Amino acid sequence: MNLEDHLGDVLHKGRLHAGVAPETVAAAAGLSSAELAAVEASGNPPRPMDYRALGALLGLAPNKLQGLAAGWQPAPVDLGRWRELRLLTSVGGGMGVNCYLLWDEVTREAALFDTGFDAAPILELIAAEHLDLRYLFITHGHHDHIAALPELKQRHPKARLRSNSRSAPPDQRNRPNDCISLGSLRITNRDTPGHAEDGVTYIVGTWPDDAPHVAIVGDALFAGSMGRAVGAAALARQKIRDQILSLPAPTLLCPGHGPLTTVAEEQANNPFC
Repeated sequence: MNLEDHLGDVLHKGRLHAGVAPETVAAAAGLSSAELAAVEASGNPPRPMDYRALGALLGLAPNKLQGLAAGWQPAPVDLGRWRELRLLTSVGGGMGVNCYLLWDEVTREAALFDTGFDAAPILELIAAEHLDLRYLFITHGHHDHIAALPELKQRHPKARLRSNSRSAPPDQRNRPNDCISLGSLRITNRDTPGHAEDGVTYIVGTWPDDAPHVAIVGDALFAGSMGRAVGAAALARQKIRDQILSLPAPTLLCPGHGPLTTVAEEQANNPFC
């Protein structure tokens, strides 16, 4: 799976977050305005750029920008360590979005994190594995993450919905000290607003065979990037540092778009972190 954001996307987000004009970014990079526009579109610089100046201007880590330019990708993740975790990606409007289904291997109790655009593969997997869908966890209320929610609620009316939405009934809202049991698994939550006001990250622990924790982060963080947070970038980055990257280094990070990654990968390679 390709990165959600290439180098050009990261620079574009960085200048939007910093409120810096394209001409200023181009000058710092040592490019013309037209060349910067081409880099933002393709991710491919026409020649070496001044990453130190770009980093200082945009508040990004220069060495990590250079790593993206050199083709960094997170190491492939073997989901076999988390035997009852599945990544499903659906496409709508030319955009791919991830959702995650997991379950306890003994009780067959299951939880879905976001829905993506298409309920069909989710429903097929639930049926094939003979699962009891107990929870629908929403990382944030943007359309691509909840598009299939009505159909899933119709097919599994007993599944309990959890989100940070202020408009949700009180019994559907996450609480700071929630610890939800799904068989032997334990699910907690951490507020991660910025990209979305109702952004939340879910932490799943106590996996069989001592597999690392799993964090379903929505659009707070992508492999090598973060969700757009114009007007709230400082808050978003603080929440990423305090609530996501404070987790143990082997923690598996499950973003709403792009490939899986880990806390260690993002600490070492994400220009925003």
